[in-house]
Amino acid sequence: MTSLERRYRWLLRAYPNGYRADYGDELLDVLLDSAAPGQATPPAREACALVAGGIRTRIITAAQGLAWADGLHLGVTALAVLNLAVLVPYATSVPLWLALSAVALVLILRGRVRPALPLAGAVAVKVTTITMGQQWLDHTLLPVYPDFPEELWSGPALYGNGGPIAPLTSNVLIIAGLLVLASRRERPRTRSWWWLAAVPLVAGADPAWLDIVAGSPTAMTRVCLEAALLFGAAFAGHLTADPRWAVAAGVYLVPATAVLYENTSIEYAITRQDIAHAALLVVLTIAAAAVPYRAKRRILL
Repeated sequence: MTSLERRYRWLLRAYPNGYRADYGDELLDVLLDSAAPGQATPPAREACALVAGGIRTRIITAAQGLAWADGLHLGVTALAVLNLAVLVPYATSVPLWLALSAVALVLILRGRVRPALPLAGAVAVKVTTITMGQQWLDHTLLPVYPDFPEELWSGPALYGNGGPIAPLTSNVLIIAGLLVLASRRERPRTRSWWWLAAVPLVAGADPAWLDIVAGSPTAMTRVCLEAALLFGAAFAGHLTADPRWAVAAGVYLVPATAVLYENTSIEYAITRQDIAHAALLVVLTIAAAAVPYRAKRRILL
């Protein structure tokens, strides 16, 4: 195998496995036949086109099955990722609940919503009791402070900057979504393991307090990741005229709205940056919901 073929094969990994199995060898032959003699690396323009084509193909092939159910599962997955990330800096203080949250997330990713239900439910109850300053099942030292040095996470106590409404809303949505999905005969599709990469990126981001004013790296990383995923949802809806990504965006928006609502009752708790963050999520979610409708209408016309 030449270095050029090896690099082309690596670029073709952007396409789904099924597509590569059906058309990968044929596409590779065309690319190698069109290469210049002695060429060792693919042209940059061609490499970008292959990656872009692979992403488009993955999005198109993902638009399969019942849209609302798949979108609900996707939204529940996003909330489960965020809930796990919140617990990471407090690992030694709540190891059992961190482990249960991680196992629940893995089960959700694999589409095993029924065994994930009791685990997610137990974590939800524990998180709610922590936000209310209560003990449940095990003796947790309250308040729960981060285990890591300030250079990594300088955040407050676990759920220390907000009330119980926002985390309760997120966990209720997860439980309700899992119940709905578990009631269906068809098991949800498996999700990519790449979802786990988001956990360390947003670990330590307090869901009730982003500290955007102070320029917190964790908060800014979360905002950028949210914006990128919502832009991706809008692009996927435009490409496929499918609303599943809009459903997922709507599910994710509800807890963020609950944060804003809860903080309005606390004097000086809301800043312009908080309002701008919420407005960004709302605008991008509306765009993700409107784009599939416009794309479908254009196809019909």
